[in-house]
Amino acid sequence: MLTAFASHTPTPPSHPSSLHPPLTPQNVPNNPFFTPTNRRHILASLAITPFLSIPSAEARGLFQMPPPRLSNRYFLVRAGESEFESLGIINTNPVAKTSMDSGLSEKGKKQTIRAALQLKTLGACELNCWVWPSITQRAYQAAEIIAAVNGVNRSQIVPEYSFLDARGLGAYEGKNLESVSEVYASDSLSQNIKPPPINDGTPNESVADVFVRVTQLMSILETQYSEDTVIIVSPDSDNLTILQAGLLGLDLRRHRDLSFGPGEVRFVDTSSIPTYKQPASALYKCLNPPSCHYGRYSTVTTAIAAATADTPVNLNHTAKAAVTGGGNDHNRYVTVAAAF
Repeated sequence: MLTAFASHTPTPPSHPSSLHPPLTPQNVPNNPFFTPTNRRHILASLAITPFLSIPSAEARGLFQMPPPRLSNRYFLVRAGESEFESLGIINTNPVAKTSMDSGLSEKGKKQTIRAALQLKTLGACELNCWVWPSITQRAYQAAEIIAAVNGVNRSQIVPEYSFLDARGLGAYEGKNLESVSEVYASDSLSQNIKPPPINDGTPNESVADVFVRVTQLMSILETQYSEDTVIIVSPDSDNLTILQAGLLGLDLRRHRDLSFGPGEVRFVDTSSIPTYKQPASALYKCLNPPSCHYGRYSTVTTAIAAATADTPVNLNHTAKAAVTGGGNDHNRYVTVAAAF
């Protein structure tokens, strides 16, 4: 049995349009902000949209060296002298990087204060400023001094845990600082030559290895910040020289020519290239073929002495070398082309 219930809902009008008559010039409200739009206007606007110049966001993409442009201002700072450096000892094992023995010496503290004052004179932190130090003790201590002198909040000190570690020098660990010149002599031949390895955990890094690290660091900074100032604080010179050479597009084999002293400050200006000595070619051709011959193999040390000579040389009397071997440097040999 069905029961019909009467609905209390009022019946809609048969002509709803009669309540809202179409807009005409006669019944448009007198409102200066109200402009009637019809289908013709919409179609016309869609037709001309593709021809309008609409700004698009720039995608930064993968950071490459040398960069076409930098989004931030950069200052490169080498930390002051460390306790180990004051003793004339090479110390690059990352295991000891947070030890107080890796901290600033008394001389290093004074060097760092001078660096902080120089940054203040340069107006490095007048606007938004970030300090990025390695967590190596001397670099982080330097960052704290820089922040204090330049009025930077401690929250803007960002510790870098690996990309700014001092270059690992392998078997040179614990040796006299003067012996590092042998590493730089190898660097001048190839950016891929590593120092001899050691089994105490100290890395043996080539220039190319360090270049990968500092490129990764710049990729982070350029992605994370825009139109800020970033002060990069490194415990050693090699990180900074290789970074600067990469940013300027210079030959990485001669990064040593850009060497940083303890406590040195340098502004990254990609529009100018510093005084720079181009490297000698790794391959020397014989200028007098009938009288040229190739001698026996010699060690890298002997070849370096000739290939990196500072004075002009006569190819007819001086042996020149080109690296041909592989593996570590103790087993690496060079072909010495001697012209008599």
